[in-house]
Amino acid sequence: MNRDGTPDLGDAIWHLKNDAQYTMGQEGLSTLVWLDGNSTNITNAQINTKLAELETAYTNNAYGRTRAIQYKQLKEQLDLLYKDMTAGKLDNTGEWHKHIKKVKDDNPK
Repeated sequence: MNRDGTPDLGDAIWHLKNDAQYTMGQEGLSTLVWLDGNSTNITNAQINTKLAELETAYTNNAYGRTRAIQYKQLKEQLDLLYKDMTAGKLDNTGEWHKHIKKVKDDNPK
């Protein structure tokens, strides 16, 4: 995985064979050396295809990563729920519901 969280060639290889043993330089697949003999015959094309799939999945989940940042911490959410319970607001008028709804509305799927 790259520093920004995006998938890389190593992730693609892991998804194809999670116990693969290999080395690879910064130049990418041109420097890939299988240390386990590549008994499953994984091709560069398969690796590139898997990487594209992982990149698409990462891109399609942008809303989820944004939501995760915008949600209040769990202890704050529990406090909102407690206050809503004691105020008899366990419906869509409660502050917890309003918070969650705003995050979801601001970041639709």
